Amino acid sequence: MHTLTFIFLLAVGLTTTLRAWLALRQIRAVTAHRETVPQEFAATIPLDAHIKAADYTVARVRLGLADLALGTLFLLWLTLGGGMQAVFQAWTPHLVPGGYGHGVAFLASLAVLGFLVDLPFALYRTFVVEERFGFNKMTLRLWLVDLVKETLLGAAIGLPVLFAVLWLMARMGEFWWLWVWAFWLGFNLLVLLIYPTFIAPLFNKFTPLTDEALAQRIGALLQRCGFTVSGLFVMDGSRRSAHGNAYFTGFGSAKRIVFFDTLLERLSPPEVEAVLAHELGHYKHRHIWQRVAMLAAISLCLLAGLGYLIGQPWFFQGLGMSAQGTAPALALFSLAIPVFSFPFSPFMSQVSRCHEFQADAYAASQTRATDLVSALAKLYRDNASTLTPDPLYSNFHDSHPPAAIRIARLLDRS
Repeated sequence: MHTLTFIFLLAVGLTTTLRAWLALRQIRAVTAHRETVPQEFAATIPLDAHIKAADYTVARVRLGLADLALGTLFLLWLTLGGGMQAVFQAWTPHLVPGGYGHGVAFLASLAVLGFLVDLPFALYRTFVVEERFGFNKMTLRLWLVDLVKETLLGAAIGLPVLFAVLWLMARMGEFWWLWVWAFWLGFNLLVLLIYPTFIAPLFNKFTPLTDEALAQRIGALLQRCGFTVSGLFVMDGSRRSAHGNAYFTGFGSAKRIVFFDTLLERLSPPEVEAVLAHELGHYKHRHIWQRVAMLAAISLCLLAGLGYLIGQPWFFQGLGMSAQGTAPALALFSLAIPVFSFPFSPFMSQVSRCHEFQADAYAASQTRATDLVSALAKLYRDNASTLTPDPLYSNFHDSHPPAAIRIARLLDRS
């Protein structure tokens, strides 16, 4: 057995086992606390809502276990099972091997195969799990319309991007990875700029906030915090889901605040203001740019690693590919990285949690901490978020701190 093949199989086995073990821990922890609301939430979250959140969490985790099993088999078939090599050869009679057209067709075919494998889980998640717990508002027709839009948009943007990346890899010499990194970074910043005004409206309707009293309250908060935005908008999130949220989008003069209509229906004006102050805290502490810088550094290191591996025959052979070149290298690397990177997930989660605590602290300094606490309790209740996650599972999977820890810190500031 090739050395890399052995290392890859070992990593797949360890990562899959770790993910399954964490999922089983989560199921046990949530089930064990299903019948008792934590004391700190007893006054705000009724037992039936707590039980619903537990059952919803367990249903999602169990579906994730099935997804993990099939995803692992699919990964092994693509790599060591020769599936990727078969896809590569399938395009060889029609397109020049190693050419840009062949590379784009090869990578696009892998993306389509991945979508088809995930499709049953996406449908089950939406029309069975979300439906069972009262969150799904989508019809099959709307789901199909969204799918067509996403496919066309993905092709219109993704295919030229793939072509550009393959062109840079082939033409920019030994340090092509620096050029690809710069292109990828610029592309992502461009998406951040155009998403609010050109992409998001393809899927949702955005209308200016018409509640004048709430708009004045928000305007006073923005003035107090020294923030300017291009507008306050309400998104028709209720067309697709009963979940509620609020977010900032864009940057510079294109920043806008977006509220889900479901959020405005459930929270009082002071609670909406507190939630918005939390989002302002992310901007105040420059969390978005910190994350962009961190992801830029990580992507640069990864691309530099790919720059080395692309010239090593053992890299291709050890992962089941006899064909070599830019497109196979990019595909193999993309498939292998999640296998080796998952054990480092707690680091990324910890960074994100620190940001959430900082944003909470900022919100508590600009609004009443008790308003944010009551808003979070409602959001946990209405979104059926578990209050009793397994700590280890949460460290790997949750970008936000557990509810009890987060609210305890806020109450210390009230």
